[in-house]
Amino acid sequence: MIWLGIDTSNTPLSVALVEDGQLLIEHTDSFKTTHSVAAMPTIERIMKEAGITPDQLSAIAVAKGPGSYTGIRIGMTLAKTLGWSLNIPVYPVSSLAVLATPGKWFDGLTVSVMDARRQHVFAGVYDKQTVLTEAHRSFADLLDFLHQQERPVLWCGQDAKLFEEAILASGLVSYFAGVGEQLPRASELISLAQKLEPATSIHELTPDYLRLTEAEVNWMKAND
Repeated sequence: MIWLGIDTSNTPLSVALVEDGQLLIEHTDSFKTTHSVAAMPTIERIMKEAGITPDQLSAIAVAKGPGSYTGIRIGMTLAKTLGWSLNIPVYPVSSLAVLATPGKWFDGLTVSVMDARRQHVFAGVYDKQTVLTEAHRSFADLLDFLHQQERPVLWCGQDAKLFEEAILASGLVSYFAGVGEQLPRASELISLAQKLEPATSIHELTPDYLRLTEAEVNWMKAND
Protein backbone atom coordinates (compact mmCIF):
# COMPACT_ATOMS: atom_id res chain seq x y z
CA MET A 1 0.00 0.00 0.00
CA ILE A 2 1.46 3.34 -1.05
CA TRP A 3 0.46 6.55 0.71
CA LEU A 4 0.94 10.13 -0.45
CA GLY A 5 1.05 12.75 2.32
CA ILE A 6 0.43 16.45 1.69
CA ASP A 7 0.78 19.31 4.17
CA THR A 8 0.43 22.87 2.87
CA SER A 9 -1.49 24.20 5.87
CA ASN A 10 1.07 26.84 6.77
CA THR A 11 4.33 28.29 5.42
CA PRO A 12 6.17 24.93 5.40
CA LEU A 13 5.56 22.51 2.56
CA SER A 14 5.87 18.80 3.23
CA VAL A 15 5.04 15.89 0.93
CA ALA A 16 6.00 12.25 1.32
CA LEU A 17 5.51 8.75 -0.05
CA VAL A 18 5.27 5.78 2.32
CA GLU A 19 4.98 2.18 1.17
CA ASP A 20 3.93 -0.53 3.64
CA GLY A 21 5.29 1.42 6.60
CA GLN A 22 8.58 2.36 4.91
CA LEU A 23 9.37 5.95 4.01
CA LEU A 24 10.31 6.09 0.33
CA ILE A 25 10.92 9.82 -0.02
CA GLU A 26 10.02 13.06 1.75
CA HIS A 27 10.42 16.73 0.91
CA THR A 28 10.01 19.33 3.66
CA ASP A 29 10.92 23.01 3.50
CA SER A 30 9.98 26.30 5.14
CA PHE A 31 10.56 28.64 2.23
CA LYS A 32 7.94 31.35 1.83
CA THR A 33 6.90 30.10 -1.58
CA THR A 34 3.42 29.99 -3.06
CA HIS A 35 2.01 26.51 -2.46
CA SER A 36 -0.26 26.83 -5.49
CA VAL A 37 2.92 27.03 -7.57
CA ALA A 38 5.24 24.70 -5.65
CA ALA A 39 3.10 21.89 -4.21
CA MET A 40 2.08 19.92 -7.30
CA PRO A 41 5.50 20.12 -9.01
CA THR A 42 7.06 18.87 -5.75
CA ILE A 43 4.63 15.95 -5.63
CA GLU A 44 5.40 15.10 -9.26
CA ARG A 45 9.14 15.30 -8.57
CA ILE A 46 9.19 12.99 -5.55
CA MET A 47 6.97 10.48 -7.34
CA LYS A 48 9.33 10.48 -10.30
CA GLU A 49 12.38 10.08 -8.05
CA ALA A 50 10.71 7.22 -6.17
CA GLY A 51 9.63 5.55 -9.38
CA ILE A 52 5.97 5.71 -8.39
CA THR A 53 3.18 6.39 -10.88
CA PRO A 54 -0.20 7.88 -9.88
CA ASP A 55 -2.05 4.61 -10.50
CA GLN A 56 0.12 2.95 -7.83
CA LEU A 57 -1.12 5.24 -5.06
CA SER A 58 -3.45 3.57 -2.54
CA ALA A 59 -4.43 6.48 -0.27
CA ILE A 60 -3.82 10.16 0.39
CA ALA A 61 -3.31 11.83 3.77
CA VAL A 62 -3.79 15.59 3.90
CA ALA A 63 -3.46 18.23 6.61
CA LYS A 64 -6.96 19.70 7.05
CA GLY A 65 -6.03 22.71 9.19
CA PRO A 66 -5.94 24.93 11.08
CA GLY A 67 -3.42 27.28 9.50
CA SER A 68 -3.35 29.55 6.49
CA TYR A 69 -6.75 29.74 4.79
CA THR A 70 -5.12 29.70 1.36
CA GLY A 71 -2.57 27.03 2.27
CA ILE A 72 -5.19 24.67 3.67
CA ARG A 73 -7.41 25.05 0.61
CA ILE A 74 -4.53 24.28 -1.75
CA GLY A 75 -3.62 21.04 0.03
CA MET A 76 -7.24 19.96 0.35
CA THR A 77 -7.95 20.72 -3.31
CA LEU A 78 -4.94 18.70 -4.43
CA ALA A 79 -5.90 15.76 -2.22
CA LYS A 80 -9.55 15.82 -3.29
CA THR A 81 -8.69 16.10 -6.98
CA LEU A 82 -6.16 13.26 -6.84
CA GLY A 83 -8.41 11.13 -4.66
CA TRP A 84 -11.40 11.56 -6.97
CA SER A 85 -9.47 11.09 -10.22
CA LEU A 86 -7.62 8.00 -8.93
CA ASN A 87 -10.62 6.67 -6.98
CA ILE A 88 -8.65 6.26 -3.74
CA PRO A 89 -9.54 7.31 -0.17
CA VAL A 90 -8.48 10.62 1.35
CA TYR A 91 -7.68 10.87 5.05
CA PRO A 92 -7.92 14.36 6.63
CA VAL A 93 -5.61 14.92 9.61
CA SER A 94 -5.32 17.79 12.08
CA SER A 95 -2.40 20.08 11.24
CA LEU A 96 -1.85 20.66 14.96
CA ALA A 97 -1.63 16.93 15.63
CA VAL A 98 1.03 16.63 12.93
CA LEU A 99 3.07 19.40 14.56
CA ALA A 100 2.79 17.65 17.91
CA THR A 101 4.37 14.36 16.80
CA PRO A 102 7.82 15.17 18.33
CA GLY A 103 6.13 14.74 21.70
CA LYS A 104 5.22 11.08 21.28
CA TRP A 105 8.09 10.04 23.57
CA PHE A 106 7.90 13.09 25.86
CA ASP A 107 6.91 12.49 29.50
CA GLY A 108 4.68 15.51 29.91
CA LEU A 109 2.32 17.63 27.87
CA THR A 110 2.96 18.40 24.22
CA VAL A 111 1.65 21.71 22.94
CA SER A 112 1.54 22.58 19.25
CA VAL A 113 0.91 26.20 18.37
CA MET A 114 0.39 28.31 15.27
CA ASP A 115 0.36 32.09 15.47
CA ALA A 116 -3.14 33.49 14.85
CA ARG A 117 -2.09 37.12 15.50
CA ARG A 118 -3.24 39.60 18.16
CA GLN A 119 -1.78 37.35 20.90
CA HIS A 120 -3.99 34.45 19.85
CA VAL A 121 -2.95 31.01 18.65
CA PHE A 122 -4.31 27.84 17.17
CA ALA A 123 -3.28 25.31 19.78
CA GLY A 124 -3.67 21.71 20.83
CA VAL A 125 -2.48 20.05 24.05
CA TYR A 126 -1.72 16.33 24.05
CA ASP A 127 -0.59 13.51 26.33
CA LYS A 128 -0.83 10.38 24.17
CA GLN A 129 -4.33 11.72 23.48
CA THR A 130 -5.95 15.14 23.25
CA VAL A 131 -5.93 16.89 26.65
CA LEU A 132 -7.28 20.25 25.50
CA THR A 133 -9.49 20.45 22.43
CA GLU A 134 -7.75 22.03 19.46
CA ALA A 135 -9.03 25.57 19.18
CA HIS A 136 -8.36 29.22 18.44
CA ARG A 137 -7.67 30.83 21.83
CA SER A 138 -5.69 33.59 23.50
CA PHE A 139 -2.14 32.68 24.42
CA ALA A 140 -2.78 33.93 27.97
CA ASP A 141 -5.66 31.45 28.36
CA LEU A 142 -3.45 28.66 27.07
CA LEU A 143 -0.75 29.48 29.64
CA ASP A 144 -3.38 29.57 32.42
CA PHE A 145 -4.58 26.09 31.45
CA LEU A 146 -1.05 24.70 31.38
CA HIS A 147 -0.28 26.14 34.81
CA GLN A 148 -3.25 24.23 36.20
CA GLN A 149 -1.81 20.94 34.88
CA GLU A 150 1.49 21.33 36.78
CA ARG A 151 3.44 19.25 34.27
CA PRO A 152 6.45 19.89 32.01
CA VAL A 153 5.60 21.14 28.54
CA LEU A 154 7.15 20.47 25.14
CA TRP A 155 6.39 23.31 22.70
CA CYS A 156 6.12 22.30 19.05
CA GLY A 157 5.90 24.28 15.84
CA GLN A 158 7.98 27.14 14.47
CA ASP A 159 5.60 29.73 15.90
CA ALA A 160 6.31 28.67 19.48
CA LYS A 161 9.48 30.76 19.24
CA LEU A 162 7.33 33.86 18.73
CA PHE A 163 6.03 33.39 22.28
CA GLU A 164 9.32 32.25 23.82
CA GLU A 165 9.68 35.31 26.07
CA ALA A 166 6.20 34.84 27.54
CA ILE A 167 6.75 31.10 27.92
CA LEU A 168 10.03 31.51 29.79
CA ALA A 169 8.52 34.22 31.99
CA SER A 170 5.52 32.05 32.84
CA GLY A 171 7.44 29.75 35.18
CA LEU A 172 6.34 26.61 33.34
CA VAL A 173 8.92 23.85 32.99
CA SER A 174 9.25 24.19 29.23
CA TYR A 175 11.21 22.61 26.42
CA PHE A 176 11.19 23.45 22.72
CA ALA A 177 11.24 20.96 19.86
CA GLY A 178 14.58 20.89 18.05
CA VAL A 179 15.24 22.64 14.76
CA GLY A 180 14.54 19.51 12.72
CA GLU A 181 11.34 18.81 14.64
CA GLN A 182 9.70 22.22 14.31
CA LEU A 183 8.37 21.59 10.81
CA PRO A 184 5.41 19.38 9.97
CA ARG A 185 6.46 16.07 8.38
CA ALA A 186 4.25 14.47 5.78
CA SER A 187 5.55 11.05 6.81
CA GLU A 188 4.19 11.66 10.33
CA LEU A 189 0.96 12.91 8.77
CA ILE A 190 0.64 9.56 7.05
CA SER A 191 1.33 7.69 10.31
CA LEU A 192 -1.51 9.58 12.00
CA ALA A 193 -3.83 9.03 9.04
CA GLN A 194 -3.34 5.27 9.24
CA LYS A 195 -5.05 5.33 12.65
CA LEU A 196 -8.07 7.24 11.34
CA GLU A 197 -11.03 6.66 9.07
CA PRO A 198 -11.06 8.14 5.55
CA ALA A 199 -13.46 10.87 4.50
CA THR A 200 -16.83 9.30 3.75
CA SER A 201 -17.27 11.60 0.76
CA ILE A 202 -14.37 13.32 -1.00
CA HIS A 203 -16.70 16.01 -2.36
CA GLU A 204 -17.90 16.92 1.15
CA LEU A 205 -14.40 17.04 2.63
CA THR A 206 -13.85 20.53 4.06
CA PRO A 207 -10.97 22.36 5.79
CA ASP A 208 -10.97 22.80 9.56
CA TYR A 209 -10.15 26.48 10.07
CA LEU A 210 -11.08 26.54 13.81
CA ARG A 211 -12.35 30.11 13.37
CA LEU A 212 -14.58 32.02 11.02
CA THR A 213 -13.07 33.44 7.86
CA GLU A 214 -13.01 37.22 7.46
CA ALA A 215 -15.74 36.96 4.83
CA GLU A 216 -17.96 35.01 7.24
CA VAL A 217 -17.36 37.55 10.01
CA ASN A 218 -18.22 40.44 7.69
CA TRP A 219 -21.36 38.65 6.47
CA MET A 220 -22.52 38.06 10.05
CA LYS A 221 -21.96 41.73 10.92
CA ALA A 222 -23.89 42.84 7.86
CA ASN A 223 -26.79 40.48 8.60
CA ASP A 224 -26.94 40.88 12.37
